[in-house]
Amino acid sequence: MASRQGGPGADEASEPGSTERRTATTTTPATPRRRPADRGVPSVEPRIREPGTADRSSDRPPTRRTATDPPVRDPGLYALTDHFRDRLQQPGRYVSTRTVSDAIRRGQLRWNRTDGWRFALVEAGIRFVVVVSDTETESPVVVTGWTEVADREAALSAPRWDAVDVDTISVRAALSESATTPIPDQIRPRDVSRPFAVGEHRLTTAPGDPFVRCSACGCRFRSKEAITSRRCSGRSPGR
Repeated sequence: MASRQGGPGADEASEPGSTERRTATTTTPATPRRRPADRGVPSVEPRIREPGTADRSSDRPPTRRTATDPPVRDPGLYALTDHFRDRLQQPGRYVSTRTVSDAIRRGQLRWNRTDGWRFALVEAGIRFVVVVSDTETESPVVVTGWTEVADREAALSAPRWDAVDVDTISVRAALSESATTPIPDQIRPRDVSRPFAVGEHRLTTAPGDPFVRCSACGCRFRSKEAITSRRCSGRSPGR
């Protein structure tokens, strides 16, 4: 289990033009603040916990939860795994601590035999999926998260996204659905001009191309396994 760091906070915005559309990044946790309601839904900002600090906002006694117990819906009780915090900084992920908080508060809760408990929230045609755990750690954690296209037409008509955003989410989801299988037919219709990150590579694709191409090393890929199994020779060490 990766070490835990500060949980979902209020430093990520989801309004049009925010960094979430291109590259969701994290910053040093700031003092929590209230935001205006987002598209008519009241927004109650979660607390931000520093790494290693205990949550003192609840007087509930510690209990041993089991895998069948539904997870709590208070974002302020969750910390982020190192794995997920790394994802927040990758181009084309479209996830942020704000969307994680919204999914925990308002998303549909489902059990998956592979991942465990998932929160899923659809906004502007895009589904945000957040996987959480609170049975193997001292406090609840956000394990991972991703985006899917729930309604392509709704996403394309929403001011929050543009066509490149929607195609990026489509290609990334298709690559992940069956990592070992080449998917040229699902890549070919897409137009992704802004590189998104998978493994060490920064990928783009043009309409008609049955592959994604790394903008750094020039390699072409048709499956996620091919991408993650090859080092990028065009990137400097440490980048």
